[in-house]
Amino acid sequence: MNVPDKSLDIDYIDHTVLITADLAAASARFEALGFTLSPTSPHLLAEHPGGPTSPTCTANRCAYFGQSFIELLGIVDPAAPDPWGVHQLRETYRGLLMTLGSRDVRTTAHRLRTAGLASTGVRALEREVPTPEGPRTVRADSVRIDAAHTPEGALQATQHHTPQYVHQPRFLDHPNGAIGLHSVLLVVPDNDVDAHEERYARMLDADVWIDGVKRVLPLRHGRVEIVPHSALHQLLPGHTPPALPLLAAHTIAVTDLTVARKLIEANAIVTHTTPDGFYVAAKDVCGVPLAFTQS
Repeated sequence: MNVPDKSLDIDYIDHTVLITADLAAASARFEALGFTLSPTSPHLLAEHPGGPTSPTCTANRCAYFGQSFIELLGIVDPAAPDPWGVHQLRETYRGLLMTLGSRDVRTTAHRLRTAGLASTGVRALEREVPTPEGPRTVRADSVRIDAAHTPEGALQATQHHTPQYVHQPRFLDHPNGAIGLHSVLLVVPDNDVDAHEERYARMLDADVWIDGVKRVLPLRHGRVEIVPHSALHQLLPGHTPPALPLLAAHTIAVTDLTVARKLIEANAIVTHTTPDGFYVAAKDVCGVPLAFTQS
């Protein structure tokens, strides 16, 4: 029997997703937080790699960091086709969505099926983006883990075929000094920590470390952190998640915490101290806390 090569599987956090019905307002807030955003990019969907594309109801703007990014996913034409079920995702999940990076999404899809984690199968996503050389098409293949296995938020794995059109050098310099997604925080009921840890270890095919109150699944780039609800106040003082379990926060690594905090506060955005840096409350950043830590 052929055993899938683990080196071709999930090994980084590709991006987090914030769904918004007001892409302009979300973009303005992230720019005030010190992020450089890409231009608006409408989404097109192909039912199979290389197949014809059709428009969808969404477009995005992103903060790119060279390996990972934050996606502001806007519902820009509510009446247009919604092949990824974005309307339902927005109604169902009150936290982040997360996309994991795979070097071979078909290897990942095979492993997920073998592990009993049903998926959509591989689907192709395309969107046109401007570049200094003219318009280019971003192409990626994705597999979504079945919603029955992800009560905290939609998860998928993606393989990029044109990363040079995603992480363009002109978008990588951020006034706040951001250099990448450090982590995504999953908050769970106290009695369910072990079950969620085991589930994520299966989905990511990753080991688990203990780091204080957190269970950590480290990847080549980024990490997933699992914390019991009763310990959340130690990490995000004052924050109450709207549901459990939940992908409740994401953390950005910056080159200088002091510079980042001064910039954000100078734009009249309140910050809150954490053990590893600071965070901006959910009400001030599109409904999900955004934390900052030293790189």
